[in-house]
Amino acid sequence: MNAALRTLLSPARCPSGGLRVSIEGEPCVLRCSGALWVLNHRTLIAADLHLEKGSAFAARGQMLPPYDSRATLDRLEAEIDALQPAAVVLLGDSFHDAKSIGRMAPDDRARLDRLAAGRDWVWLEGNHDIAALAGSLDALPGEVVETLSLGSLNLIHEPQPGVQPGEIAGHLHPAARVAAHGRGVRRPAFVTDGRRAVLPAFGAFTGGLDVRDPAIAGLFGEPPLAAALGERRVHALPWDRLS
Repeated sequence: MNAALRTLLSPARCPSGGLRVSIEGEPCVLRCSGALWVLNHRTLIAADLHLEKGSAFAARGQMLPPYDSRATLDRLEAEIDALQPAAVVLLGDSFHDAKSIGRMAPDDRARLDRLAAGRDWVWLEGNHDIAALAGSLDALPGEVVETLSLGSLNLIHEPQPGVQPGEIAGHLHPAARVAAHGRGVRRPAFVTDGRRAVLPAFGAFTGGLDVRDPAIAGLFGEPPLAAALGERRVHALPWDRLS
């Protein structure tokens, strides 16, 4: 990490294994789960849950284990239990398609209500779930918005072109590949230059796009930090070490 990037990010290791950084002046923690914790606002942000992706594939004859929603909600609930956020913001593509909510198991659907109880709960519209959210405004907890301001941060599903100070986005499912122990390891990753950030996908059945792909790398004027998710810590990776 070069000196200018280090100055902007002010990175510090947290006891949880997460990486504390500054994004447009807002203290944040890059969590091992792939969620972003915005400290001063006690807000938990997660992108691209893609709930019911497994059942969507099954409906088209591709059999995947039907437990992705439960696994994703388990992880989200663990983050909520650990942090007790005042607000949870889901950064778009929370549901995989327009019919996902109707396919949810009753227990999984009821768990959304329990997780949202006693806190602000915000769904951002994504390209996969805009129809699902529009058809369930009275059935889902919380509110549905297109974008959301949070201090100096601007939360949106899809990254916008050009200089976007404070932008926190998802959509691209960034992943980093590094060489370790003689083999390549590919992990979901945060990407940030201290001015904006792209979050990894939080869902259990989500793929990833290499952080060096122009769709991601082109958002940053200078090489950013790729912060790969490990089991117990977030690993800050210099751009020139990516393989």
